[in-house]
Amino acid sequence: MKNLLLPVAALLSLSACGSWFHREGVGFTGIDGEPKTVTAEKGAADYVARRMSLPAELAGKPTPRLQSDKGDINSLAGVAIANGGRSPATAVEVGAGDVDLYLSTVEVNGVLFAVLRTPEDGIDRLPEGAGAGFAQSVPRLTGCLAGGQVHQAGTAKRPKGLAVPLNCS
Repeated sequence: MKNLLLPVAALLSLSACGSWFHREGVGFTGIDGEPKTVTAEKGAADYVARRMSLPAELAGKPTPRLQSDKGDINSLAGVAIANGGRSPATAVEVGAGDVDLYLSTVEVNGVLFAVLRTPEDGIDRLPEGAGAGFAQSVPRLTGCLAGGQVHQAGTAKRPKGLAVPLNCS
């Protein structure tokens, strides 16, 4: 009798959470467990995809594979930023508020980078605080974890481009 009461008690306590006939999700996409809604720290930009299947679309774009003479991560990130996509043919459009940016992947000396750049015909600098927002958004945008810190090209306040090494294993 005790063996029967425990499962019945568990079932009744769980049924108090909602109706048996009313089955809706709790705000997760089901793909990678990320919430549908996004909250950002005050002052940090949060990059969101204009389309829902961004990691799949990003995987469909070409990934340049480059070699560099320099081996330090800052130099590799600089090469990745310089070769990052800036058009719909080579990158995926993402945005931070009213600014449209392009996300691409570039492999330099075997290190895969996610690169965020401005459009070819648009502004030449990223918005302030772009590095922190990009670092937080990398897993959602790429489907991979950030494998290190965000590197930038240009001035510290308004960079021309950002790159972060990816850990996709």
